Amino acid sequence: MSLLLSIFANDVLPVFVVAAVGFAVARVLGADVRTMSRITFNVLSPCLVFDMMVTSSLGAGDFVRMTALAVLTIASIGLLARLAAAAFRLDRATTAAFLLVVMFSNSGNYGLPVIMFAFGREALAHATVYFVVNAVATYTLGVFFASAGHRSLARAASGILRVPAVWAVVAAIAVMALGVRLPPAVMRPIDLLSGAALPAMILVLGMQFERGAWPGRPALVLAVAVLALVVTPVLAFGFSQLLGLAGPARQAAILQSGMPSAVLTTIIALEYDVAPSFVTACVMLTTLASPVTVTLLIAALR
Repeated sequence: MSLLLSIFANDVLPVFVVAAVGFAVARVLGADVRTMSRITFNVLSPCLVFDMMVTSSLGAGDFVRMTALAVLTIASIGLLARLAAAAFRLDRATTAAFLLVVMFSNSGNYGLPVIMFAFGREALAHATVYFVVNAVATYTLGVFFASAGHRSLARAASGILRVPAVWAVVAAIAVMALGVRLPPAVMRPIDLLSGAALPAMILVLGMQFERGAWPGRPALVLAVAVLALVVTPVLAFGFSQLLGLAGPARQAAILQSGMPSAVLTTIIALEYDVAPSFVTACVMLTTLASPVTVTLLIAALR
């Protein structure tokens, strides 16, 4: 028990302290969460994705294996979520919201600092790859699902091209492929904005907590929590065995997959008006339940 309490206090609690600041800012000062989320969505997150990609120091083999695990895990839990949505007989918009909160984990503002605290910099490097894949999937598939909830498929697909983070990924791939070394005048502003992204996301999470409400279908929210916090890391464990991941790579992969629903899903839900109260409730419940599941995962992986 003392080990679990130590893990929680040192590795998980700091994230919740920052989220509490966001909650207080929204409650006491009346800060506008939509403005904050738009700054994060359009400015800070693209810089974070670009910076993470161009500064990664992993070898090609490590990168490929972690990318494969992230893709397999996200795709597999997405298929299970789609089957669950059919069983619940959800409408198109709610199905899109359900897929968002089940498929895309909070592997950035929650996962990265927790993994750094729990397993160190080597695991953090592997966790960064998972985060980038998850971020790309969120900004492409996630935006596609969200916009498809109210638009035609063609308009939804075209909407992806207007997401800044997608172009950040394209730019990062081009820089890495060409071997370009960007000057400090370019990289330092990106690095500053990238550094602001993680705390801003946690603040948005806390601000969303302040306006969150329990939805009319609590069983649906509980289903999201089970799929995101329990089923997904089980899938990642199987795929890590299949791909031969071990040590810090295995720790990072399984712990990243067991993170709660992504804060970005609340931002996307607000941007595209796809059941934002339901998405916020799912993010709240999975985040509030995660100290238990994440602490147990860290203890098991050690």
